[in-house]
Amino acid sequence: FLETTAYFCMKPKMGEKEVSPHSFFSIWHEFSSDFKDFWKKENKLILQERVKEAEEVCRQKKGKSLYNIRPKHDSGIVSKIVAIL
Repeated sequence: FLETTAYFCMKPKMGEKEVSPHSFFSIWHEFSSDFKDFWKKENKLILQERVKEAEEVCRQKKGKSLYNIRPKHDSGIVSKIVAIL
């Protein structure tokens, strides 16, 4: 614990000789909860950007068809019967 507080440059409050676990973890809890909130917001934004990119790719692929559709020629039985009538 003392090595961790030294790493994060924690100084004891006035009137205390060492950093107490309560003071360290109260600050750490605030930091971690803020970090979690920002992490969730950032992930939500990234997800929205990816959805927009995927929708754009779908729109572009729908615009370009990978195959050509040729019109159907009237050479079936129904067209011959209709031509006779």
